[in-house]
Amino acid sequence: MPQPDHVSALGIADPATLDEDLQEVFRKCVDKLGFIPNVLAAYSLRPNKLRNFMAMYNELMLAPSGLSKLEREMVAVVVSSVNHCYYCLVAHGQAVRTLSGDPELGEMLAMNYRVAKLDARQRAMLDFAWKLTSTPALVVDDDRELLRAAGLSSEDIFDLADTVAFFNMSNRMAIGIDMIPNREYHAMGRPQP
Repeated sequence: MPQPDHVSALGIADPATLDEDLQEVFRKCVDKLGFIPNVLAAYSLRPNKLRNFMAMYNELMLAPSGLSKLEREMVAVVVSSVNHCYYCLVAHGQAVRTLSGDPELGEMLAMNYRVAKLDARQRAMLDFAWKLTSTPALVVDDDRELLRAAGLSSEDIFDLADTVAFFNMSNRMAIGIDMIPNREYHAMGRPQP
């Protein structure tokens, strides 16, 4: 197999030993997706941290925001591109494919988001995500003004910075424990022959 055949280099908890609330989350994942995302399995080694991770992820990626779900996933891919995070590039690239209906967009964002045909708002957001990830000390008021000029409110800019920060943390965790994406992600959101 081309990718390593493990969830993480540190192993995972036996799902049967997890508290009922976490077992229920895993059951819901299997019902909805057909599998347990490896990020959840990896975090199961530290159950309270799994709960915290899910709460933060759900707030950032699923709660109401001036940023669409697709835009937040696009940010996740661009941040992960800077960081070369294999897990997040695969998992969030799949989400971009599915949410956009475009099987090429996820790869463009992963390889070089600048080649993608984006509107001015998305371009400004991804430029900011790239800069905040690659050279955070160089982010200045002018960068936020560019976002405002593209139509983002203060709340939107806050949500954007929060999403960028979360995926920088998440990328480093995934890389640090050698988290490997579920194989299922590779085929999801792609046209079937």
